[in-house]
Amino acid sequence: MLVFPNAKINIGLHILRKRNDNFHDLETLFYPVQWTDALEIITEKETEFFSSGLSIPSDNQDNLCLRAYHLLKKEFNLPNVHIFLHKIIPTGAGLGGGSADASFTLKVLKELFDLPLSFSDLENYATKLGSDCAFFIKNKPQIGTGRGEILNDFDINLKGKHILLVYPALNISTKEAFSKIRPQERAISITEILKKDIKEWQFHLENDFEKSLFPIYPILENIKNNLYKNGALYASMSGSGSTIFGIFDQKIEVDFPKQYLQKWTSE
Repeated sequence: MLVFPNAKINIGLHILRKRNDNFHDLETLFYPVQWTDALEIITEKETEFFSSGLSIPSDNQDNLCLRAYHLLKKEFNLPNVHIFLHKIIPTGAGLGGGSADASFTLKVLKELFDLPLSFSDLENYATKLGSDCAFFIKNKPQIGTGRGEILNDFDINLKGKHILLVYPALNISTKEAFSKIRPQERAISITEILKKDIKEWQFHLENDFEKSLFPIYPILENIKNNLYKNGALYASMSGSGSTIFGIFDQKIEVDFPKQYLQKWTSE
């Protein structure tokens, strides 16, 4: 079975407090975008993982897709499979590509082998693989709280809008990003801010990682400013990675160096 795991962006990301388990409580809107990898799983004599495209900074035997397979194999009598992943979504980019690959692996295995799993079951398994993995089970706009694993559907209308994602070939690890964060409680929730007109978002809707990472990587702030100069209704860093996105009324030509990966997606 062949599927195309898609990326996500975070529209607003508040880091509220440090938890006793060393994670952080946060609030964000997870929003799916069509920048995709390609994932194929077939039955075979031995279980193996193969990848092509962009490099994956991990041992193939510890890849999230394999971890997802072995997680289900503990509970179900799964046959051996070959997992083929063509990597297009960059890593360390704040786009959740690895999480998407893991969650789509769970969904493919459910379909291939007719496993008796509900959406809720799949989300529980996905949470064991990563904090934002559960989002990709339903794969629709959702407000994430807790570590990002507590999800509630959110009705947001970006119909007719165009999103430009810009990745400046800069890998920022989640560990590095969180090591510099300063949690801050908020009087107004992201849910309330998102109810305002989109033109008001830039004055109220923040990604808290920008405060600590922009001084270290000024290129990111430059990209964000450039998106606003070119007419973005809203622009922000996505997640804890280095992708900056802008939401526009229409597609336009934005001048960035050729080595930057760019992707337009229409809503």
